[in-house]
Amino acid sequence: MINIVRTDSDNKDFITLVKQLDNFLAELDGEEHAFYNSLNKIDKIKHVVVVYDNDKPVACGAMREFSKTAMEVKRMYTLPEWRGKGLASIVLKELENWAAELSYQKCVLETGKRQPEAIGLYKKSGYQIIPNYGKYINVENSVCFEKAIG
Repeated sequence: MINIVRTDSDNKDFITLVKQLDNFLAELDGEEHAFYNSLNKIDKIKHVVVVYDNDKPVACGAMREFSKTAMEVKRMYTLPEWRGKGLASIVLKELENWAAELSYQKCVLETGKRQPEAIGLYKKSGYQIIPNYGKYINVENSVCFEKAIG
């Protein structure tokens, strides 16, 4: 049975999933990993979603305030053996719903060009490519998205 839990970055299951995400990204990003890793600290994130299958944590995502009207989606990850089952879509939708409940008008996010599955998820979920923002400006491997919510 799938269970969706709203929590924060102190959640031990979220921390464990993020460690696995970081290992995956270290391989994928190669020499650029240190740069991306510096932008992905998880301390003090108030809005985290963890998806469980029975009691096993299998997927996660988080968001933090980007501006007065937007939340930034961060730390999206699904365990490899659970991919292709729609869990990332569930996490993303829960984050969007939560952001809308908090009166935000849109979500923004960044992902890497070497992550075609993530890019596909965001496009399928209604996100539009936007110019790279913030620390991702002029970063060749980054692609940024936004979506109006609520």
